[in-house]
Amino acid sequence: MATETLKSNAGGATGIRRVLLDNGALSALVVLLIAMSLLSGDFLTTQNLLNVGVQAAVTAILAFGVTFVIVSAGIDLSVGSVAALSATVLAWTATSEGLPVWLAVVFAVGTGIACGFVNGLLVSYGKLPPFIATLAMLSVARGLSLVISQGSPIPFPDSVSNLGDTIGGWLPVPVIVMIVMGLVTAVILARTYIGRSMYAIGGNEEAARLSGLRVKRQKLVIYGLSGLFAAVAGIVLASRLVSAQPQAAQGYELDAIAAVVIGGASLAGGVGKASGTLIGALILAVLRNGLNLLSVSAFWQQVVIGVVIALAVLLDTLRRKAGATPGASTGAAAGGGKKGPQILKMGLAAVLVAAVIGGVSFFNKDSSSGTTTKVGMSLSTLNNPFFVQMKEGAQAEAKKAGIDLTVTDAQNDASQQTNQLQNFTGEGMKSIIVNPVDSDAVGPAVRGANKSDIPVIAADRGVNKAKAATLVASDNVAGGKLAAKTLAEKLGGKGKIVTLQGVAGTSASRERGKGFAEGIKEYPGIKVVASQPADFDRTKGLDVMTNLMQSNPGIDGVFAENDEMALGAAKALGGKAGKSVSVVGFDGTPDGLKAVEGGTLYASVAQQPKELGRIAVQNAVKAVRGKDVDTMVKVPVKVVTEKNVADFS
Repeated sequence: MATETLKSNAGGATGIRRVLLDNGALSALVVLLIAMSLLSGDFLTTQNLLNVGVQAAVTAILAFGVTFVIVSAGIDLSVGSVAALSATVLAWTATSEGLPVWLAVVFAVGTGIACGFVNGLLVSYGKLPPFIATLAMLSVARGLSLVISQGSPIPFPDSVSNLGDTIGGWLPVPVIVMIVMGLVTAVILARTYIGRSMYAIGGNEEAARLSGLRVKRQKLVIYGLSGLFAAVAGIVLASRLVSAQPQAAQGYELDAIAAVVIGGASLAGGVGKASGTLIGALILAVLRNGLNLLSVSAFWQQVVIGVVIALAVLLDTLRRKAGATPGASTGAAAGGGKKGPQILKMGLAAVLVAAVIGGVSFFNKDSSSGTTTKVGMSLSTLNNPFFVQMKEGAQAEAKKAGIDLTVTDAQNDASQQTNQLQNFTGEGMKSIIVNPVDSDAVGPAVRGANKSDIPVIAADRGVNKAKAATLVASDNVAGGKLAAKTLAEKLGGKGKIVTLQGVAGTSASRERGKGFAEGIKEYPGIKVVASQPADFDRTKGLDVMTNLMQSNPGIDGVFAENDEMALGAAKALGGKAGKSVSVVGFDGTPDGLKAVEGGTLYASVAQQPKELGRIAVQNAVKAVRGKDVDTMVKVPVKVVTEKNVADFS
């Protein structure tokens, strides 16, 4: 009996080991969980694990839909844009058009299915490669989302916003939706005719057609299912942000595809399952969550995530190759003939552990774990010199005050910023500084910090529908009016101008644009002949300005909502910039001030970003120590021209 028990126990241990060895993605997930648990004491808390589930939900739901397409040897690059469009349709029909919420949901889901069917038609009957067809839909769906919303977030109906809440105060609804959609995916793949058709088409499309499958019709259904899942993901995402963001879910299609591939699916088709996709999505969520908890630099996070994804897929690929190698004999296998491949797999898993632990520890070596005051700072983006300067000012003040400051980059993604704030709250930060991507979308996450009695400092942009201890900001509306007055006076009150707008829907773009529009009305001789978005980006500013010059050759002036776009516009104008065409920017960045000094830009509205960051940290420290802070701290904006640029440089 004892012998049988020992054999049973040994068999159980062997079974667990075999499950891990035969599932590379699962092995990678277990390794990551162990590594993050060892590196951060905050990782294995119940609240943080629920955060991981919530943060994986949208990617997982999108990935479940993409699994159908990849199993059938296709690709779908449009799911992120379709998700944003579906959410926008729901919010627009329920609020602006006054439809009942249930009917608005039907319209939203129908929008996703319709987009999927169009993809299927283009692939099946239009003979377009899936990459091209879905790339076109990516652009069309995103454009329609912006057209419907006019570039501004639309509040989500309260009854649907409950999807972003919890049941019983602790179980997140997005996690429940993710599990339900995962079960639906598993049933479709394993138990239905269309699921078997997917594997057949992905394995050999011509053989599937010759065997009697109506391949073209099946592809319509497959891409329709992908659109349906994208619509559900969009509704869940918007419910978390309590608003439909026209720029939401950008880049999520790549995360969805990565989750499917990490989960063991083959881009060549014929291989894939729902459980593997779920594991892939969890790996991405664990990585991002853990790296935030470990205070890894926002720039290095992307590097670490890319390396670990590659290692996870490499581990699974080598596992498959090792499993395909024929053994010498059954006896040899039983006696250890397969020990070599097993040792190889275990060795690769160990390498993965070492890579994660070593990489994260190395990049995190400068964090001050011994300090008692930990403050988190989430910036809307670090792909902009203005916010880089804000970070530098904050870090300098944090060092002076002796506190541990963790800075994260939301990459202009309101959902990613929500995740970061949830991680800060779960980690037990003493205070949180947030520079919102969108003032409305950040509200739910800030309310979570409020419930945990963590003071929140808003920087540069305010927080709506939640409590911020203080707002440290320049007045963007006032700055826009100053820019209008400066440009109009330079042109003598008459002329033709164009404006370059920032990322559609963001608070900064709306406020600066509003201020400029109000200010320029006072000069009836000034005509705005064109306004186009260039996403706060210098390269896009160059391209957009080049195009505008073709249709508007007689331009006298340009207003750009930040210095990066202004510098791009000046590059496009060439010798005209600063001579026949006056360019006014916004932010007072170092490159912008150099251009003002050199005469390429006429002026820039300077916000003093380092001062913003410094004062934000000062107020965070005061709030932590129980001192009174002002509800509003205004950092003055000033117009910088060639006459006074030396004072700012």
